[in-house]
Amino acid sequence: MNRNEIKNGTILRLTTSPAQNAQQLHERIQSSSMDAKLEALKDLASLSRDVTFAQEFINLDGISLLTQMVESGTERYQKLQKIMKPCFGDMLSFTLTAFVELMDHGIVSWDTFSVAFIKKIASFVNKSGMDISILQRSLAILESMVLNSHDLYQKVAQEITIGQLIPHLQGTDQEIQTYTIAVINALFLKAPDERRQEMANILAQKQLRSIILTNVIRAQRAINNEMAHQLYVLQVLTFNLLEDRMMTKMDPQDQAQRDIIFELRRIAFDAESEPNNSSGSMEKRKSMYTRDYKKLGFINHVNPAMDFTQTPPGMLALDNMLYFAKHHQDAYIRIVLENSSREDKHECPFGRSSIELTKMLCEILKVGELPSETCNDFHPMFFTHDRSFEEFFCICIQLLNKTWKEMRATSEDFNKVMQVVKEQVMRALTTKPSSLDQFKCKLQNLSYTEILKIRQSERMNQEDFQSRPILELKEKIQPEILELIKQQRLNRLVEGTCFRKLNCRRRQDKFWYCRLSPNHKVLHYGDLEESPQGEVPHDSLQDKLPVADIKAVVTGKDCPHMKEKGALKQNKEVLELAFSILYDSNCQLNFIAPDKHEYCIWTDGLNALLGKDMMSELTRNDLDTLLSMEIKLRLLDLENIQIPDAPPPIPKEPSNYDFVYDCN
Repeated sequence: MNRNEIKNGTILRLTTSPAQNAQQLHERIQSSSMDAKLEALKDLASLSRDVTFAQEFINLDGISLLTQMVESGTERYQKLQKIMKPCFGDMLSFTLTAFVELMDHGIVSWDTFSVAFIKKIASFVNKSGMDISILQRSLAILESMVLNSHDLYQKVAQEITIGQLIPHLQGTDQEIQTYTIAVINALFLKAPDERRQEMANILAQKQLRSIILTNVIRAQRAINNEMAHQLYVLQVLTFNLLEDRMMTKMDPQDQAQRDIIFELRRIAFDAESEPNNSSGSMEKRKSMYTRDYKKLGFINHVNPAMDFTQTPPGMLALDNMLYFAKHHQDAYIRIVLENSSREDKHECPFGRSSIELTKMLCEILKVGELPSETCNDFHPMFFTHDRSFEEFFCICIQLLNKTWKEMRATSEDFNKVMQVVKEQVMRALTTKPSSLDQFKCKLQNLSYTEILKIRQSERMNQEDFQSRPILELKEKIQPEILELIKQQRLNRLVEGTCFRKLNCRRRQDKFWYCRLSPNHKVLHYGDLEESPQGEVPHDSLQDKLPVADIKAVVTGKDCPHMKEKGALKQNKEVLELAFSILYDSNCQLNFIAPDKHEYCIWTDGLNALLGKDMMSELTRNDLDTLLSMEIKLRLLDLENIQIPDAPPPIPKEPSNYDFVYDCN
């Protein structure tokens, strides 16, 4: 039925059909001979990656057979284990590998597994000294169970505790550490809202953060992409615990909440005497409180509780203020008293600043958003403190006060100050400081003067090229630069890229590779066993798609694989990396780029092949950079010469042409 898809010149290899292979292996793995059984399971682990074979094997009730072997295997071979431990370990490892590969195709629902099977898999994780490959597969199975079934989440949560997982983080195998953090993330992600805070308390009690910091982040080895992704997910899930407070409005009638505001006032102005016994003391006290609340920088001096009714940041802003007042008391008192002694228009309002800053930090850290499937942007400094968000706030509120003074700002400049502070924080974060102290040092170097210099430099680069002669020169050069960018994109497509086949589990993903032929006429692609370390051999990419057959390139929500239902497909960042090639009738080749840069390279390159404009953000940036460089090079000879906006006037004709010399 797919004979028409076979191109002329394709080498055909005669092999056993998937159905026959499945039948034979189904019989062989039940052999009484240990050697035959081991060999059969090894073959099964390898063949299970193929979806056609997997379908045939599953149709023979192969999954049930494997689960029975896992459930009963340890008892049946208890005696053999002592004398044939390597053989037994390999057998179990191949059985679990085959199981993981078969389930990965999404043909069978995860809800079908028994408690006995879950207990058995959990026992492999809980047992110390377990074979690395068995432990790895077991952790992968537990993660998939948790992510794919609510019922299984509850059963796994009963079998596995954080305390049992932590020893695996203290080892030296980064892959085991990655799988362990993935299971913790899965349990965290699927926990009901009321259980999440409880789980976070357990993680803190077990010192998970410091164990990860010591054994993973500060270990003497590079952190691979998958580990970086899992650390990023843990960071996001941890910060998402703040969402509840961020979205909680203050109740002005709640005495406990009002007491927090009284405490802020007490810490700042404790030295001042309070009239208690004199007549009319209540009125005087109210008047004094109003004066103090104004000094604290609240918008509503009479009832500051009203300042915390906006969400976000809600009660989270008040929590941050109290943390700062209690844990950095000297800095807090200094900021409040310093500003209360300034002229009214120059004081930096601590209350208003704290509320807006908390909101801004939540936006920067995307508090409340689900983790992306592709991002690995974790910040080591957030793993150095149990209250990292509060400490982050404390550093930034002091920065805000410093920047306010440097800008000599008034209340009208409030939004300008916030924009500068945001730029300072963002620029410092991009350097990935390893500790909060290092982050503080980066901010010290990014004073308002420094930000002005950076902005001035960027502005000058833009302004220099806005005069009419320069714009005309730009127009003349632009086609040449665009052709250069086009050639670079096509050269990158010829080199090729490794793409992930994203599925319900992220790790142990399948990889596939796609590249353009050197003559730009054919796209070659094919599956890979693992992410390639060097150049991928040309003959390993068996499938091909002629460029002439491509009808269109679509991106984002228009992609066929993004229209399917599922949590993964709804992820905003995955949507931004998705593109598809449509060819023939209803055929498509679906991609999810590893990052934004590769996405731009491929969409630009494919559009260039189809004779369309390259519209990506990367092309705009490259065009600006290359045009700027080219114009600067061409203007080198005119350094310090003012270029007029209008061309010089054409002089009058001479009265005679006697000065012309005729060569003939």
